[in-house]
Amino acid sequence: MPEALLLRSASSILRTVFLNRLPPGGPECVRKLSLNLRYQQEVRANVKSSSLTDGQTLSKEPLSHALKLSTPEKVKDAQLNPPEEALWTTRADGRVRLRIDPICSQTPRTVHQMFSTTLDKYGDLSAMGFKRQGTWEHISYTQYYLLARKAAKGFLKLGLERAHSVAILAFNSPEWFFSAVGAVFGGGIITGIYTTSSPEACQYIAYDCRANIIVVDTQKQLEKILKIWKHLPHLKAVVIYREAPPMRMPSVYTMEELMELGNEVPEEALDVIINAQKPNQCCALVYTSGTTGNPKGVMLSQDNITWTARYGSQAGDIQPAEIQQEVVVSYLPLSHIAAQIYDLWTGIQWGAQVCFAEPDALKGSLVNTLREVEPTSHMGVPRVWEKIMEQIQEVAAQSGFIWRKMLLWAMSVTLEQNLTCPSSDLKPFTTRLADYLVLAKVRQALGFAKCQKNFYGAAPMTAETQHFFLGLNIRLYAGYGLSETSGPHFMSSPYNYRLYSSGKVVPGCQVKLVNEDEEGIGEICLWGRTIFMGYLNMEDKTCEAIDAEGWLHTGDTGRLDADGFLYITGRLKELIITAGGENVPPVPIEEAVKTELPIIRNAMLIGDQRKFLSMLLTLKCTLDPDTFEPTDNLTEQAVEFCQRVGSKATTVSEVVGKKDEAVYQAIEEGIQRVNMNAAARPYHIQKWAILEKDFSISGGELGPTMKLKRLAVLEKYKDVIDSFYQEQKK
Repeated sequence: MPEALLLRSASSILRTVFLNRLPPGGPECVRKLSLNLRYQQEVRANVKSSSLTDGQTLSKEPLSHALKLSTPEKVKDAQLNPPEEALWTTRADGRVRLRIDPICSQTPRTVHQMFSTTLDKYGDLSAMGFKRQGTWEHISYTQYYLLARKAAKGFLKLGLERAHSVAILAFNSPEWFFSAVGAVFGGGIITGIYTTSSPEACQYIAYDCRANIIVVDTQKQLEKILKIWKHLPHLKAVVIYREAPPMRMPSVYTMEELMELGNEVPEEALDVIINAQKPNQCCALVYTSGTTGNPKGVMLSQDNITWTARYGSQAGDIQPAEIQQEVVVSYLPLSHIAAQIYDLWTGIQWGAQVCFAEPDALKGSLVNTLREVEPTSHMGVPRVWEKIMEQIQEVAAQSGFIWRKMLLWAMSVTLEQNLTCPSSDLKPFTTRLADYLVLAKVRQALGFAKCQKNFYGAAPMTAETQHFFLGLNIRLYAGYGLSETSGPHFMSSPYNYRLYSSGKVVPGCQVKLVNEDEEGIGEICLWGRTIFMGYLNMEDKTCEAIDAEGWLHTGDTGRLDADGFLYITGRLKELIITAGGENVPPVPIEEAVKTELPIIRNAMLIGDQRKFLSMLLTLKCTLDPDTFEPTDNLTEQAVEFCQRVGSKATTVSEVVGKKDEAVYQAIEEGIQRVNMNAAARPYHIQKWAILEKDFSISGGELGPTMKLKRLAVLEKYKDVIDSFYQEQKK
């Protein structure tokens, strides 16, 4: 039967995608809940004690404190905006003037006030799902709030000072969430550190943010902190939770010990601290990835967090739990603003259920989580979506003739429909048949059967990837923003979508383009409640970013169409100015090469202060399932390209080491086609080279969110680049 074949093939796709056999099923993690009385009673019966709350004394007494601390009088006080306060500060204990005007006049709120409202509405709903020993467990919003308060009191007992940080060096987990919220409740600042950070990188951030406490999840992360502790004068304690410390050490505590310490601090003492908090104070630090130097500490206020969690997510059509409880899978680094605002803060705002993936999510287990949880919305950086695409292509190429033809037919008719009639709800019979017979089963195998919104951000996505998923009837909704805009300042949604755009500005926010050229492309400048407080301890960098009127100069270039959709074209700092004075934006040329040559994974244009343009190329290769590092093996799509041009190469070394004539000739012809479409001769690529290994995070060419680190590439491959121009000098 074709359907049985399709189901087997869809499962095969996912086994190949993540190199992990799928379980036959799993406990249902998700329920669509309404807030009528009968449903609340059902939920109460289903949200039981979890391994995180077992043995914990979670008194309900603090719930009355939450209600007292969110009274209208307190909210009114929060609106005060003293005229002497500036729009920016570089002090962790500073305050800023909020950008309140008629288009964004909403009442400012603290994180505690936001959580108190959620507690009132969604207290009995499941807030978090997580696996312990193969079984899904859940924590309700009431339990979540009580755990956050206990963590806050534990941090205070360990010596957390106001405007000092609790840094978290750990993979996504319930402990990450209630430690983050507890840090804010306790008057501190939450600071995430990438788990891939070196001890030196951890030291820079922990020192800069004046971390009093660092929370880690494994002995490996603990060892990093022990190595640098003597250089951290503000550090008082480390808390570890996923693994036990190897031995008893002074000032190193387990999470259970932290919570017990919290019992020694009176609830009233915590209430005094919460009650003193204002929306225009810093509560979160997000460190930039440092692609152009040391990381900068982006200070986000309580208003930045609560306003964006509400209005930024609304622009993406995220639903409140009384309409539909959103279910999301948390797996992207919470030290990045995209995951933090989407998973942590938006989840609290709307009563979403956040289910945590395993730490090896990107090495194989993510798909199992997606299938068990069946999220209603999902976010991935472009590389995650590209990986899914490449592996589906590989499985399709290795599948039987009938399956391959059916998949190609279904994707072809669906892509055509989605490109020609993107907003039409009336689908032709053939499109509906293709979805029923083929595509719905593929989406189910991917874990996206119930997913209504699929987002991407943090880096550009190729047209090839967007078309591929449109062919699966999966729209990928883009957002645009920075750490400095608390995440999304532009959003796409089912009601605001245009292919290749980053969506429309979030209602209540503003945008303007400065120094526009004849094509309407200019620097993107942003204004609104999303705009950050300033860079910690960096007044010069803050003044560069925020002008006298409070506009954030992003350094990104783009254009706005007649309907207000934003299209990103590049970065000012990436703009290549040739020796002849020509301004060349590299991204459009790089994307054109990748579109023209499907064997190319990365393309980087060279030519700043040079007489002509050149380019570094890498080939599409498979990734090691354990290390996620590029291997020497070409992807199925790359091998197909080689075969099509008359080459038998299956590895990168065969192509590059032997300078495979057929492949090199095909690439040269592809680049000449790109040159033919260039605006003028100075935009032509005159020389190029294929590198022996693809770019990677560990190789230093990519940042934590897979962004290209151009300066690092220029330095690492200086000899290759110089060779392009040495012959010219002779």
